[in-house]
Amino acid sequence: MRNSISDVPGLSVGQASDATLKSGVSVIVGDQPMVAGVHVMGGAPGTRETDLLRPDATVGEVDALVLSGGSAFGLAAASGVADALAADGRGFLAAGYNVPIVPAAILFDLANGGEKEWADNPYPALGRAAYDACGSEMALGSVGAGTGANVAGLKGGLGSASALLPSGGVVGALVGVNALGQVTVGDGPHFWAAPWEEAGEFGGLGVATDVSASVRTKLGDTVNTTIAVVATDLALTKAEATRMAIAAHDGMARAIVPSHTPMDGDLVFACATGGRKPDERDLGFLGHVAATCLARAIARGIYHATPADGDPYPTWAEKFG
Repeated sequence: MRNSISDVPGLSVGQASDATLKSGVSVIVGDQPMVAGVHVMGGAPGTRETDLLRPDATVGEVDALVLSGGSAFGLAAASGVADALAADGRGFLAAGYNVPIVPAAILFDLANGGEKEWADNPYPALGRAAYDACGSEMALGSVGAGTGANVAGLKGGLGSASALLPSGGVVGALVGVNALGQVTVGDGPHFWAAPWEEAGEFGGLGVATDVSASVRTKLGDTVNTTIAVVATDLALTKAEATRMAIAAHDGMARAIVPSHTPMDGDLVFACATGGRKPDERDLGFLGHVAATCLARAIARGIYHATPADGDPYPTWAEKFG
C-alpha cells in the first residue's frame, strides 16, 4: 500500500502543474469505465457533467474524473482529458461515436499570486498533460489541482490516503484542499484530523489539548473550495457510489473547520472499479472508511505543501517546522 488513491486496483492518477500559472490539474482514469456518484455540500461549486452521475441518468459509467484549479476556466481541463481518451478509443458509444465521459470539479485559485493573464485558456493542455502522466505513483502537496491552493493561514495542497475494509477491499481518497476554514487548530500545528492519523503520516503530533481557540477563515482574502474523489475496488451501483460520496463529506467536517460554507464549493466524487463483490459488512463500513481516508488526505495535503514565490500564506513546514 502506498497510502494513496492509486492503491485502488483498476485506476491510475495523473497530475500536471504550471509553476508560473500557480495552478494545475489532477485526473483519475479507470482501466475500464467506472461507476461513479457525486455529492455537493458547499454553496459555491463549479462542475461539469455531474448530472450524468444521478442514479436515474442513462449513462452508467465514467472514463475519468478531473479535479482542477482555475475556477470556471479550469473546467476546460476535462476537454483535454476527453480528447486524449477519444484518441485512445475510449468513451460511451453513441450513434457510432465514442464520447468520453469526464465529470470535473474546480477550485478557485485565481488570486494566489500566479500569472493569470493568458491569451488562450491553458487548462485543456494541462488536462491532457495530466492524462499523459497517469500511473501508480503520485506526489502530494503543491502539485496537480493543489498547486495554488490555500486554507485559512496556510498554503493548501493536494492530499491522498488509503485504507483497507474488513474484507480486504481497498478505499482511497484524493483531495484538493483550498478551504475557507482552518485545517489546523488555533495558532498551533495540530491538525483537526489528528484522531484518524495513521503511522505519523502528517507529523504524528497527536490531538490538540485546547480546541477552544477562535476559528479563523480566509473570508475576504480569496475564494475557496475543497474538491475530492473517494474510490474503491468494490462493485457498486450508482446509488451506492452516491451514498459513499455523501458519507465521505464527514471527512471534510472532521478535518476542516468550518466546512461546507456558502463560500466553499465542497464536492466529493465517488468511483468504483468493480473488481470485488461487496458483502453487507463492506457496505456498512464503506462510508466511514471513505470519510476517515478523506480527513487524513486533507491533512496530508497541507503537511506536504511546498513554498513558491508570491504565496499569500506560509506552508505548514515553514510555519511549524
